[in-house]
Amino acid sequence: MFVIRHRKIFYCLSLILVVSSIVAVSLWGIDFGIDFTGGSLLEINLPNSSLDKTVIEQAISSLNLGKDFLVQETGDTGFILKSKTLSTNEKDAVVSVIRERAGEVEEIKFNSIGPTLGRELRSKALLAIIVVILSIMIYVAIAFSGVSKPVSSWKYGLITVIAFVHDVSVPIGLFSFLGRFYGVEVDTLFVIAILVVLGYSVNDTIVVFDRIRENLKNIPENQRNSRFDDIVGEGLSQTFGRSINTSLTTLLALFALVILGSEATKWFSLALIAGITVGTYSSIFFAAPMLVTMHKWQNRNLKR
Repeated sequence: MFVIRHRKIFYCLSLILVVSSIVAVSLWGIDFGIDFTGGSLLEINLPNSSLDKTVIEQAISSLNLGKDFLVQETGDTGFILKSKTLSTNEKDAVVSVIRERAGEVEEIKFNSIGPTLGRELRSKALLAIIVVILSIMIYVAIAFSGVSKPVSSWKYGLITVIAFVHDVSVPIGLFSFLGRFYGVEVDTLFVIAILVVLGYSVNDTIVVFDRIRENLKNIPENQRNSRFDDIVGEGLSQTFGRSINTSLTTLLALFALVILGSEATKWFSLALIAGITVGTYSSIFFAAPMLVTMHKWQNRNLKR
């Protein structure tokens, strides 16, 4: 299959994606939301006003609440206000100054999270991702233990984890860029999106690997080594259409959420779109070709 023949081109593309994400995070960091840093979030709706974000920011600045105040538009007449932790009196003062300019103000939601709880959430989110990655690696190694030739079963698990890093790095790099230039913050929904991407990615990769495993079972063991490239290429050909079509149907629903959904679901859906797109790419153009590359490295080392 052309993917196997031209795998170095796809490796280069993967390298560009991952390096770009690493550079973005190195330069701009990650803009964590109040879920992880602590602070207050106030969501309001101005049903009888056409005030823009600039007027809202000017109104709030008169209260001298500090510079760490972010105003985001949501929907046609809604705004999300994020800041340091506000007391009830400070929150009421914010609503009051906006009401002076906008008239009616509907208070949709007000949440405050302390910095200690934010740090705890960040630690638990990181722990959850590590546990999921290790669990999936062990599962893949066990699932493919019956096919130890010509590539050891643990290498299937290792490639799956490498694909994880590949798939997760792109949404993280994207949100680093969005945080720097558009004020988009990483919250617990983003962590959920990353965990979903991990599950979706491993599902796609396992489908391809499983087809390769079934094809290997149909080949005499003494022929597997010499025909491994063709076996992997055949497995890719058999699963290519299924992987693409499944991802496209999922992406259509996610694009609808980005266009029609609220502010929160929009960024959550965008993280899923980036992760699922790259995950589908990696299962076809990265993970399976890596089996062939590891097989060639293995043979080269044996000949030395």
